[in-house]
Amino acid sequence: MTEEDGIQITILGTGTSTGVPVIGCSCEVCRSEDPRDKRLRCSCYVQTQDVDLLIDVGPDFREQALRAEILNIDAVLITHHHFDHVVGLDDLRPFLFENREAIPCFTSPDSVEILNRMFAYIFRDGTYPGTPQLVLKAVDEPFHVMSRSNQSYDTTVIPVPAEHGDLMIYGYRIGKFAYITDTSCIPDESMALLQDLDVLVLDALRHHSHPMHLTITQAVDVAQEIGARQTYFIHMAHSVLHAEEEAKLPDGISFAFDGLTFSVGT
Repeated sequence: MTEEDGIQITILGTGTSTGVPVIGCSCEVCRSEDPRDKRLRCSCYVQTQDVDLLIDVGPDFREQALRAEILNIDAVLITHHHFDHVVGLDDLRPFLFENREAIPCFTSPDSVEILNRMFAYIFRDGTYPGTPQLVLKAVDEPFHVMSRSNQSYDTTVIPVPAEHGDLMIYGYRIGKFAYITDTSCIPDESMALLQDLDVLVLDALRHHSHPMHLTITQAVDVAQEIGARQTYFIHMAHSVLHAEEEAKLPDGISFAFDGLTFSVGT
């Protein structure tokens, strides 16, 4: 990365908790030959000038890391503790083979408590052979992420609280980029943190309502209120045929797809 590169983002996965195609389903989307309709579980790789960040580490992470040729991770930003966003934590082990400096995993205080129980062998007892050196860090305000190889480098990350049904989750803002998955509502206080964005990545599950996710129509409304230069939708279910639905979206809003890459300013 050079200073002119700004922030480089790779969307590793755009699918809902089942992924797409869904096991055993023969619907039009699950049978689609369009590679944009093949959706691994949601995750995102962010490279700033100084650090390499992973947002969420789900069950498809190993495949995603190999496909995107990820060579380094300085920290993980966890949006929330649901299975499809955290179950790939053990697959971080290869990133510790050469650099044994622990990888910090930042998330909300509530998720820290639950992840301590879910992954006790990693975060509590450490007795299992080959346990990845990961450290949970609870955050509730902007924080700095350091490079594991050069502690003089860091990047500022802003947590953006959002509602996922009754659960409060985190989106994250880094420079002029923000990522918010699995949300049904973004509070006014968080909307204020999302001004002057180059790119917003936002949950847009499907057309019919869901108690824990934005519909596509709701996501369009939120995106237009935020007013980022470009918005990409993620976390799409298998009722969303990319080519057909993409054509219906307003200017400046698109569906993301697995492997999408772009740069934004700092």
